Amino acid sequence: MTAEGRFDLPGTYVFDGQASRRGYRMNKMFMTLRDPHSRTRFQSDEPAYCDEFGLSPEQKRAVLDRDWQAMLDLGGNIFYVFKLAMVDQKSMQYLGGVFTGMTEEEFVAVMRAGGRIDG
Repeated sequence: MTAEGRFDLPGTYVFDGQASRRGYRMNKMFMTLRDPHSRTRFQSDEPAYCDEFGLSPEQKRAVLDRDWQAMLDLGGNIFYVFKLAMVDQKSMQYLGGVFTGMTEEEFVAVMRAGGRIDG
């Protein structure tokens, strides 16, 4: 743990209170994508939908570019970001691959083999 009380876990994304506050508007928008009507509205005009929630320019760009890592870096919660991935018909295994530098197939194979061990 650092002097500020934060965990120092290289290579590990920690979603804490600071990240939650930073990503609040973006995560709130992602949660609306559970609703079919909201998904339709989002898909019909993604930039305008992002603007409705007051996303920062960086957050909006990350969403529009589907820059999954940037979404996390900008305060996205993986469980909320996954709502957007589902709109794009992407699996959690797909995101696992993105975040570990693997293809979806490689990520699934590693998980089936017992998971990744960093040495």
